[in-house]
Amino acid sequence: MRFTNPHIAKFVGWLARPAALLVLAGALTGCQGIFGVQQSALVRFIDAAPDLPAPGGLDIYQNSAAFLYNIGFGSISSYIPVAPGGNTYSVDIAGTQQQLATVHGTFTLGNQFTVLVGNVAANLQITVLKDESSPAPSGQVALRFLDQATHAGAVDIYLLPANGKLAATLPTLTNVAFGNVPAYIDVASGAYSIVVLPTGTSTATTTTTTGTVTTIPTLYSGNQVNYSGAAVRTIILLDQSLSSPSGVQVITADDYDSPSATS
Repeated sequence: MRFTNPHIAKFVGWLARPAALLVLAGALTGCQGIFGVQQSALVRFIDAAPDLPAPGGLDIYQNSAAFLYNIGFGSISSYIPVAPGGNTYSVDIAGTQQQLATVHGTFTLGNQFTVLVGNVAANLQITVLKDESSPAPSGQVALRFLDQATHAGAVDIYLLPANGKLAATLPTLTNVAFGNVPAYIDVASGAYSIVVLPTGTSTATTTTTTGTVTTIPTLYSGNQVNYSGAAVRTIILLDQSLSSPSGVQVITADDYDSPSATS
């Protein structure tokens, strides 16, 4: 299924907004839980490039045919069915014929893929990632972290449980650098807040003689989010913006949800 009609493509592109998952055909969050046996591959797109012209962002082409329009920074599309086999995707600055980068991938029957557009425009990179489309082990959630924050440097990532103390929590991942090779990790299902610190930052709090508690230089501290059992998520670290170099922002893509999961 190809969105070669420019009106359809533009509609799909504008629905993909920062920090929100585009909803198409009932939120395609996992091919097993939604359709059973797939007769296609599923592909989605994430724009993690911080310095493309606003508000248009990117236009995406599949095998030279218009596919999605006006994908903005921090946008995540829904999974879109495509015919299995080889596809070439290219990205242009929205509304122009200025091609920035291209990638070729093989998209296999029944599987899910992410086409990730990242880095600054002068060195734009497109990466094809194979996503997990089956549930995490019982009582666990599978998380994959993608570091696309261009100026944060290496970071440590914490999953802080409800009522937990950062000083008493070990990092889930350490020394995660821009463009890291991602892998899914399984953790116990439950509620966590994501905390991102520069690598090696001490989480111990100290009190001076004046009673001042040392402030931990946090790059990101999110709200508590409930991760239900069997769920699979991809979590992307992004720049705040090039004009705001301190800190990172985090967006989350749904790879798989159990058919029995409730929101």
